[in-house]
Amino acid sequence: MKTLNFSHNDKMPMIGLGTWKSKPGEVYDAVLTALKTGYRHIDCAPIYGNEAEVGNAIQEAIQQGVLKRSELWVTSKLWNDAHRKADVIPALKKTLSDLKLEYLDLFLIHWPVALSPGVMFPKGSDDFLSLDEVPLTETWQGMEAAVDEGLARHIGVSNFNLERVRHLVGNSRIKPEMNQVELHPFLPQEDLRKGCKELGVHLTAYSPLGSKDRSSAIKKDDEPLLLEHPAVKRVADKRDCTPGQVLISWALHRGTAVIPKSTNAGRIKENLESSGVELSVEDMQFIAQIGPEYRFVDGSFWAMEGSPYTMAGLWG
Repeated sequence: MKTLNFSHNDKMPMIGLGTWKSKPGEVYDAVLTALKTGYRHIDCAPIYGNEAEVGNAIQEAIQQGVLKRSELWVTSKLWNDAHRKADVIPALKKTLSDLKLEYLDLFLIHWPVALSPGVMFPKGSDDFLSLDEVPLTETWQGMEAAVDEGLARHIGVSNFNLERVRHLVGNSRIKPEMNQVELHPFLPQEDLRKGCKELGVHLTAYSPLGSKDRSSAIKKDDEPLLLEHPAVKRVADKRDCTPGQVLISWALHRGTAVIPKSTNAGRIKENLESSGVELSVEDMQFIAQIGPEYRFVDGSFWAMEGSPYTMAGLWG
């Protein structure tokens, strides 16, 4: 398995199992199956509502002798209602308790959006805190404290545009090592990829297959279908693999980590085997031209009337 290099000579496997949208009752089996299949990277978050089940599966795998904790990379995230410096460590300790772990390998700020304590999703303007009230640099100090206390080995961000990443790199004691963002051929984000590389910040691609199974509340009726795009299918036929494997391999060839989600045992195995799919320069160029640019998780749910956040502010 290809890896990304982090500080302290730590290495993160470039293919991980995503757990967003994995239903309770299914995610336990998915994580246990993935670990037995050979995955050594699990991506989770408290807002997914399934970290306790993920933790049970990890512990079962360890008890069965499938792997040691030291062989596993676990990423989780800080939700938006815990952005004040004093709230970061308590939120992390809740995640660690649910996951039954003593530390995270990687801890990310989930969104550059702050909500009032206890608010999972905003219903109105009173549920938001602006970044003037709770600057991201304050939140980052709490993230740095997590490293100081040994609760997280590495820290980073998610859904940050390049300007925000640059600002954090320039105003931090411990530099962010990861930015987890939506990445796929409809949204290659080449400027962000190049800029983060120059800053020494890795990228992880979420929704690499187009996130077809996400909630209808955040879907549009006319969305393009990435897995069914003729160009992707053409390369899959050429390489004797599936369209999903082409898209995962595409992410790996760009030097990014990738976290496809599945609860299907066959698909979990198939996704991991994407690491063996070789794409030529011509394949990569062919896929890069498919267009149109499309963001499946556009963040518009943070830009409601009365919110201090805008789409332009989120993505630049």
